Amino acid sequence: MEVDAKTIEQLGQRVTDARAYLHLDEKTAELAKLDEETAQPGFWDDTSHAQAVSKRAGNLRDTIREYDEAAQLFSDAQTAFELAGEDEAFAEEAADACERLSGMLDALELSSWFTGQFDEGDAILTVNPGQGGLEANDWADMLFKMYSHYGESKGWKVHVLDITYAEGIGIDRATIQFEGRNAYGMLRSEIGVHRLVRISPTDAKARRHTTFASVELLPVLPEDIEVDLDPNDVRVDVFRASGPGGQCVNTTDSAVRLTHVPTGLVVTCQNQKSQLQNKEAAFRVLKAKLYELEEQKRQAEIDELRGERMENSFGSQIRNYVLYPYQMVKDLRSNHETGNVDAVLAGDIDDFVIAFHKWRASQ
Repeated sequence: MEVDAKTIEQLGQRVTDARAYLHLDEKTAELAKLDEETAQPGFWDDTSHAQAVSKRAGNLRDTIREYDEAAQLFSDAQTAFELAGEDEAFAEEAADACERLSGMLDALELSSWFTGQFDEGDAILTVNPGQGGLEANDWADMLFKMYSHYGESKGWKVHVLDITYAEGIGIDRATIQFEGRNAYGMLRSEIGVHRLVRISPTDAKARRHTTFASVELLPVLPEDIEVDLDPNDVRVDVFRASGPGGQCVNTTDSAVRLTHVPTGLVVTCQNQKSQLQNKEAAFRVLKAKLYELEEQKRQAEIDELRGERMENSFGSQIRNYVLYPYQMVKDLRSNHETGNVDAVLAGDIDDFVIAFHKWRASQ
């Protein structure tokens, strides 16, 4: 990027603004209190509370560190720009520092938008095929892989809680848990129906097909969130986990299906290593679903946790992925688009996530 005095001035103002909208002074004071608490004897006696405090302190520490790094980088850029007036060799260094700083400030601005109750926390994402038969199953599988790669690229821990393979190709459903800072807040951009247009690999006549898949999102509830869940209301069934075949076929009854009798909610989990782990993961998802159900009762107009439910078909999509007759991915809310379809399907969706949250903030 080209660097002049105006560029330096604008970046300096952005750094100043960042300190304000990030509420750095308040965060620093809160972190000091949390650090005092963690140093108290018996802090780890209540494991759930201790983990929540430690996670909050870690998030605060990361935000403060990121701001400090941005402030230091601005100082370096400013110095390099001043030296470039005497020695052109510093011009490239100034340009590089300014470009990196701009990206860091974009990321800080994005993180400042995640102020919802669960935005900083982990997320449970489910992909379901919509209209389109085998095409929809294959499309759901493509989205499942896209989000898995995206989570890995963000440095989040990615756990496949449940995946059911369809007959032939693709999947009938996949549920993934993402553990990482702002996972729930960021992935809110993906809630809704995703539409794919391409030449069908299953059509012998190579005709163009349109198919759909939907994405749902739930927060992983913190331990201090109470949910009215009576274990006596839950029927627990165990069964043999399904798989794509080959050496990985599960030969033990480790998969778990929970049925919440009063509501009829059903949750399955089969991808953890043991029946106990599958049961714990399934109860985690069930608690989130019950919490969401209560939220729906309290908020009749809009489901704040998962977004408005729409029919998984024509006219309800949030994003189009066109592979033929041209190549383009376009978000119908933010209007952000790209022709690099392969990169998007490989998990490079950060620009779409950021564009959505910028659009949402502007609303």
